[in-house]
Amino acid sequence: MAQSEKPSAQPIGTAFLVRVQFRQNATWQGRIEWLEGNKSRPFRSLLEMAQLMQEAWRETFGIESGDEFAGWNEKDEVS
Repeated sequence: MAQSEKPSAQPIGTAFLVRVQFRQNATWQGRIEWLEGNKSRPFRSLLEMAQLMQEAWRETFGIESGDEFAGWNEKDEVS
């Protein structure tokens, strides 16, 4: 008889709560809360919000800088 598998205690994702307070200069400003990390920070642009998310993913999953997204040094397979 096989032993039933228990759910892993490791997170399978990272959750954020984003509160957009303003939309000015063609971008968002507001506050982002990293739920697992129990941290909250204001952001002044969509890019800054994405950078805060990227930092949380690095901390959570031990990802090295440059490993998580496409980079400028990679070759495109565009025809």
